[in-house]
Amino acid sequence: METVTEIFGENVFNETVMKSRLPKETYRQLMKTIEGGEKLDPTVANIVANAMKDWALEKGATHFTHWFQPLTGITAEKHDSFINPVSGGKVIMEFSGKELVQGEPDASSFPSGGIRATFEARGYTAWDPTSYAFIKDGTLCIPTAFCSYTGEALDKKTPLLRSMQAISKQAVRVLKLFEGNEEVTSVKTTVGPEQEYFLVDKSVYDKREDLIYTGRTLFGAKAPKGQELEDHYFGMIKPRVQEYMKDLNRELWKLGILAKTEHNEVAPAQHELAPVFTTTNLACDHNQLTMEMMRKVADRHGMVCLLHEKPFAGVNGSGKHNNWSISTNTGKNLLDPGATPESNAQFLLFLCAIIKAVDEYQDLLRISVASAGNDHRLGANEAPPAIISIFLGDELSSILESIEKGLPYGKHEKEKMQIGVTVLPEFNKDTTDRNRTSPFAFTGNKFEFRMLGSSESIACANVFLNTVVAEELSQFADKLEGSKDFKADLHELILNTIREHKRIIFNGNGYDESWVKEAEKRGLYNLKSTPEALPHILDEKNVRVFEKFGVYSRVELESRYEIHNENYSKIINIEAETMLEMSKKFILPAASKYAGKLAETISMKKNVCPDCEAVYESEMLKKVSTLTSAIFEKTEKLESEVCQAKKISAEEDSGKTAFFYREHVFEAMNSLRECADELEVITPKEFWPFPSYGDLLYSIR
Repeated sequence: METVTEIFGENVFNETVMKSRLPKETYRQLMKTIEGGEKLDPTVANIVANAMKDWALEKGATHFTHWFQPLTGITAEKHDSFINPVSGGKVIMEFSGKELVQGEPDASSFPSGGIRATFEARGYTAWDPTSYAFIKDGTLCIPTAFCSYTGEALDKKTPLLRSMQAISKQAVRVLKLFEGNEEVTSVKTTVGPEQEYFLVDKSVYDKREDLIYTGRTLFGAKAPKGQELEDHYFGMIKPRVQEYMKDLNRELWKLGILAKTEHNEVAPAQHELAPVFTTTNLACDHNQLTMEMMRKVADRHGMVCLLHEKPFAGVNGSGKHNNWSISTNTGKNLLDPGATPESNAQFLLFLCAIIKAVDEYQDLLRISVASAGNDHRLGANEAPPAIISIFLGDELSSILESIEKGLPYGKHEKEKMQIGVTVLPEFNKDTTDRNRTSPFAFTGNKFEFRMLGSSESIACANVFLNTVVAEELSQFADKLEGSKDFKADLHELILNTIREHKRIIFNGNGYDESWVKEAEKRGLYNLKSTPEALPHILDEKNVRVFEKFGVYSRVELESRYEIHNENYSKIINIEAETMLEMSKKFILPAASKYAGKLAETISMKKNVCPDCEAVYESEMLKKVSTLTSAIFEKTEKLESEVCQAKKISAEEDSGKTAFFYREHVFEAMNSLRECADELEVITPKEFWPFPSYGDLLYSIR
């Protein structure tokens, strides 16, 4: 059997393959494009395309596709074969530089938020040479950006690449102010997204319409045993799941994805996969592939992988922790505290830029993780609250406090904390506990943005994070470049930043109700739902920062606002329609059938034994009848709310429609579910039409 080192990256047209197959000069020019962002020469594209085609054919590929990430949240691909006809009824296999560099899918068939009308079909995909091509299902996949005929970004990759360019430029400006950075020419943000997921047996999944249509259970009473015993987290992995993980790892490794850590998560049937961190745009591509492979491999093993943020009520949902850091092209992690005065001062300046960014753009970070699915998690005692705050830990917080107050720090030198003048304390990476309730936590040499939903692309969160940090670095560079007294000005800048933005730092329990009140006093946002958060994307300060760095235009932001609102409303509508169908076609008939059986039993008992009271059957009949009536009424109410929502959708803007779905349709869904779940608890298994939570959560043995 082949070893991991032998199979790793075998389906990737990576640097090693390029070096062995491309002429030296072509390889050199291509690496200049990949590493330095230089424009690609068309002649280079032709040579690369031919080498890529030969490699793909040797691997058994017959087609190629421009693999891109439209605003649907998943990936898209249109396959073309390599064949070209020649005389004599024969074909040859060809692939040109033009085909490599540019494609033309139908832009009108993807979400555009009004940028493109239905009849305006032209859109373009453009090769992203910084992300390696790969082979999947016998097809050469070329990672690409996707834009409209008029140049607006219609995907998640284009803004991500723009944001990476923005933070690189501004970070280099700041780094040039410090000694020892002479060789730094660029920086890259790096990400390691931890992916949580559920596995259920396919035979059980197939009996649940709600899981099939929506990815989550819309009905379902709690199982007798959930996660109360805390025995699943890091517990022994079941053999069937272990085989799945083993198969999944091999598929990911073949694609050059650095799958590293796997374990059981908190809830029954819940698991996690974490990769080694890599450059952000690659991490985004890899995470999209990871989610796709998770589903495909699960199907091979007779299972279904659920990536919804909240497949089951009453147990932990699934998130995606975005471990974010910044590194130079010389290999230095800028979020590593270091040990010398110079590196500590530099670290503290970057730290302050991030603190300021998170404080001033809390709304954007909340929007970056907003979705119908994620609304179920945030603040639900299993994920960070919807309030954005930063966890720094006791020691780092104490250092900032010492700087602010001009006091000596702890057991170190009894001198004032004067940045760049006195020796700063050396502190280890892990001098404090981790805080799992924090949305944005410093964890030694990186920040862990813990609010992302499990099914969502990581692109948006990193676009927003990169851009707002670039803005603060830009402001810092403006203030310090040309300074006549750099050390004094640096100290003043850090001091003022701490004083003005310390409200965003919170090291306590984010689940405690007192934090909600405290956050309100501090003036922090508490945007509990997607419809509440989304309008802030068009706040003038937010439009300004994106336009400043060319990450999004106002038109592109307006389109995202429309798309996200429409997506939210469509998801809630699909869920509501599914609930109506399940209630009308399954739950109400099942309840009626059970009530009929109870009535029949009561009648039979009285015929056989006139003095018998049939207490159990009579009481159960009353309960079932009462709940059935309530379910019927609430089903009618939900149907009415859905009809009203559709009328509003036709007449009002997308924002008002989303609010109506949240405040009326969603509430009617919850009310209907409450009664149906109560009925399930007292209904015999033979009458209940769906597999229970116990059947689902413990379906894999």
